[in-house]
Amino acid sequence: MSTSNINIEDFSVITEGKASILFPKDNAVFYNKVQQFNRDMSVAAIRTWSEIFLEEKEKKARKIKEDSTTIAQLKNNSSFTILEALAASGLRSIRYAKEIPNIDFIVANDLDADAVNSINQNVEYNGLSKELVRANQGDACSLMYQHLEYHKRFDVIDIDPYGTASPFLDAAVQSIQNGGLLCITCTDLAVLTGSTYPEKCYANYGSIPTKGEFCHEMALRILLYTLSACAARYQRQIIPLLSCSIDFYIRVFVRVVISAAEVKKNCCKTSYIYVCTGCKSFHLQPLAKLKENNSYVPMVGPIVNSNCEHCGNKFHIGGPIWNSSIHDKAFVLKMLAHVKNSNTEVYGTHARMLGMLTVISEEIDIPLFHSISVLSSKLNCTNPPLKQFCSALLNKGYKVSASHAMAGSVKTDAPMDVIWDIMRSWEKLHPVTMKNIAENSPARKLLAVEPSFIADFKIHKDAEPPSRKIKLVRYQQNPEKNWGPKPRASGKRKTKEVGNSEQYAKKPAIDSESSINKNI
Repeated sequence: MSTSNINIEDFSVITEGKASILFPKDNAVFYNKVQQFNRDMSVAAIRTWSEIFLEEKEKKARKIKEDSTTIAQLKNNSSFTILEALAASGLRSIRYAKEIPNIDFIVANDLDADAVNSINQNVEYNGLSKELVRANQGDACSLMYQHLEYHKRFDVIDIDPYGTASPFLDAAVQSIQNGGLLCITCTDLAVLTGSTYPEKCYANYGSIPTKGEFCHEMALRILLYTLSACAARYQRQIIPLLSCSIDFYIRVFVRVVISAAEVKKNCCKTSYIYVCTGCKSFHLQPLAKLKENNSYVPMVGPIVNSNCEHCGNKFHIGGPIWNSSIHDKAFVLKMLAHVKNSNTEVYGTHARMLGMLTVISEEIDIPLFHSISVLSSKLNCTNPPLKQFCSALLNKGYKVSASHAMAGSVKTDAPMDVIWDIMRSWEKLHPVTMKNIAENSPARKLLAVEPSFIADFKIHKDAEPPSRKIKLVRYQQNPEKNWGPKPRASGKRKTKEVGNSEQYAKKPAIDSESSINKNI
């Protein structure tokens, strides 16, 4: 390990995974320990994808040429490339280089000269060649636009900005190789979850969020919709492999495949959402459907009346959002198996990785979810135990699971009228005092209707998922005091483009929207 050009006394050394990174003692570049989970998951996801990708390359080569010697040579030389578009200190790129096999080279890009110097220092300190990890100073989008030709495209592109990733998506979907992997983070959850200005979300993502307990999953679906729309312009289809709501951000791992025929299906994978302003019932309205003769027709709508059939209130409209799968179950199980068999010293957040991936592997493929506490609050009644509520749905013949995005959540294919009948059945067992309910409360209209069936709350054998039975860390508590996205890096940075969150340092708070590179 060469350190001939590095004065170690000027730096703090932080080890994460197999990488040891030099951080200036004056905090010009900041290390955010909370983001280790992001990087651990990224290493595991890219490793899992690479096994699939390289196997596909080998099979394709076998079909083209049956010469065994050539096949063996191709197999031995199989490799792939990675671009980390906003690399900061280079920690993520160096971890990729040391922990993921079969990498041809990694381009670690940042707009700031100090960050590029930091990358080069850390590459040298970790004993890596500058051919393997290639530090590059430049605008992220300009760099990607320079790699649109087939032989120049990257196999993996990792984009982890401060705030929204939306300005980088157009360049990313064009410069990714056919079958390649996009790893994208967005930290602007205040915008994506609808707790602030909906017009800003529409400006960034072309979608309007709605407030609700499911807002973090909706944030994932807004990002996937935006990504699908960007890719479709260039006849590229997205295949979400893993979509995670984590702490203060969302992170998606998506394959991009060139297919004009599959792109046409996007209209069927896109929905608007109606959310009742009173009882919070929600309904999804797909834009189109595919008929048996392979023709696409617009859906008949709206799917709801002007007033909610359950409580009589008006609806808010949100979307468009991605209504199709946000995970690939086979990929998740393959990644989970890899993590189970991995060294816990490499993945410092091993327990949390097992918990999240297991919960995701159990999720049913249904958009959005419900919260028992919210449903109960609309009736002013006590909360049914989660296991009993899930049992009532299962005993009625519906699917049910939790969502990784929120503890106590319930994903189900049961329609809203069935869900409310189950809640009415629970209220009959645990009556509310009607005099305590306001005259204009949704509870009065909801409880004025007799349930069409009496729910069976007898415990169903599938009401408790395996992840709960084996006591996994299913939902993360606050990882440390004052955790969250750090302010941007201090020091000599003159530009607005900021790399991923390990470089954030203490500095007066700023509007997160100003963090995007003004050259874009």
